[in-house]
Amino acid sequence: MTEIRTPRLLLRRWKPDDDLAPLADIQTDPAVMRRIGDGTPRSLDETAEDIERWEEEWDDEGFGVFAVELLGSGELAGAVGLYVPDSPPRVAGHIGIQWRLGRQFWGQGYASEAAQASLEYALQDRGIDRVVAVTVEGDAPSAKVLHKLGMTVTGEEDGRRLYAIDLSEFEA
Repeated sequence: MTEIRTPRLLLRRWKPDDDLAPLADIQTDPAVMRRIGDGTPRSLDETAEDIERWEEEWDDEGFGVFAVELLGSGELAGAVGLYVPDSPPRVAGHIGIQWRLGRQFWGQGYASEAAQASLEYALQDRGIDRVVAVTVEGDAPSAKVLHKLGMTVTGEEDGRRLYAIDLSEFEA
């Protein structure tokens, strides 16, 4: 099983029986989901489909979106990791990074810590040479995380800002 430990977090594969309800709590929060996909909160069934899709991506691609657990409490904080976006067209098919954390975990550096670990995994364990990201207009907190990771703006498309980092330049 793929696991990464950071000073405060455990990034691990999904345990649907344990993780479904806490992730559904996160994904039904309109504030969490407003900048993800079309901005619509996800139902319990849709959250189950997300976990299933992420686990399939792990099996098919050898990378995926991690469950993010707090080391101190074992509480599920959210989801962070690698995926293959299908839009916008300029990043479709590339390897992207994404995250969503419960609102109570915002502003504590967890997204940056987990995303940094995910990029290190991409570079060191998977040999991936480039990772992209997409933010929506006005998503300053996500832009701040991407800048901390060393990602740079590569353009804009359909009201979304595109970022990338060549992992040969990434400083782990």
